[in-house]
Amino acid sequence: MDKGKLFLGICIFAGLSVLGAMLPRMAYEFKSFDRIVSVKGLCEKEVPADKVIWPLVYKVVGDDINTVYNEIEVKNRIIMTFLRNGGISDNEITVSVPSISDKYAQEYGDNDRRYRYVVTNTLTVCTANVDNVLALMSQQAELMRKDIVLSNEWDSQPKFNFEGLNDIKPEMIEEATLNAREVAKKFAKDSGSKLGKIKEATQGTFSIEDRDSNTPYIKKVRVVTYVTYYLKK
Repeated sequence: MDKGKLFLGICIFAGLSVLGAMLPRMAYEFKSFDRIVSVKGLCEKEVPADKVIWPLVYKVVGDDINTVYNEIEVKNRIIMTFLRNGGISDNEITVSVPSISDKYAQEYGDNDRRYRYVVTNTLTVCTANVDNVLALMSQQAELMRKDIVLSNEWDSQPKFNFEGLNDIKPEMIEEATLNAREVAKKFAKDSGSKLGKIKEATQGTFSIEDRDSNTPYIKKVRVVTYVTYYLKK
């Protein structure tokens, strides 16, 4: 017999023998990749609002338009002084153009009104000095003593925002991921397995909402991460 062919046959036989011995192990390891656990990790944090938009809306009524405008100028100066004394700078205040309603010029409705003109005026504060605004809001009685009654309707409510999300994102994602890992480890332990490497991970969307309806200046930031781990024996 040709020695070359004999040697080749022995090599092929040896290789097939080794492959046959490895197949069960390879099949087990391949099967183990099917054993996974998917978990969610939550992180919540309460933070103070870092920006506020506060519309100060009031109305002036009368029958003479010049008199009405003069009253608006006087009340604007009173409000500006009130805000400045409370720590709000001029560049944080915007004075809008007054909105005028002429009751006699309306096509429909009863023109027998007590006042002809109803003028709505708005001064808007936009500032990062949230504490100053909160203090001023508690002192609105000072304006009422000067015959300025601010509107309390929904569109004149202050809006508190949190714009520092990027500063706390890394910390919150890390905490949410760690929480997810703890859940996965508990599941692996209960199932008689060990936690393997991460198969895939998805960062959930951050949400920012009021902590409650009474304290809109305190925000609740929330994020959920979704992580899938391999399990191994």
